[in-house]
Amino acid sequence: MFAVCERRGQIAMICVTREGAPPIYDLPGGAIEPGESEARALARETVEETGLIAHAGEELARADQYMVKADGEPVNNRCVLVAAVIDGFDPSQKIEEDHKLVWVDPDEALRIARLDSQAWGIACWIRRQARLLKGEAA
Repeated sequence: MFAVCERRGQIAMICVTREGAPPIYDLPGGAIEPGESEARALARETVEETGLIAHAGEELARADQYMVKADGEPVNNRCVLVAAVIDGFDPSQKIEEDHKLVWVDPDEALRIARLDSQAWGIACWIRRQARLLKGEAA
């Protein structure tokens, strides 16, 4: 589950920095734990990574991305990308020390997203916003 959280025209992204490597940019989100709903996973992952209290809104896309993890293990990263609604902010709930919340212009977010699947979710969000501005159904 990954969230496209918008505030004042900008999208929340996570900047992850690790020693000796360039920063990477991801949407907030992550894995669903056993027994956890998609919506609960999104809320938990978002607050743990950013401090943003959010809930799942409209589903934007589902994607499979085949990749090799840092440990060399190949994986099919299955994800659901949603337009999330921000309900508040509680920095005391952020537990991911190497994750920094940054607000990015949507076009820049599309360019810097580490994973193609997340870039696709951002593109779907951008297109949805354009339709909403025209007064069309999302």
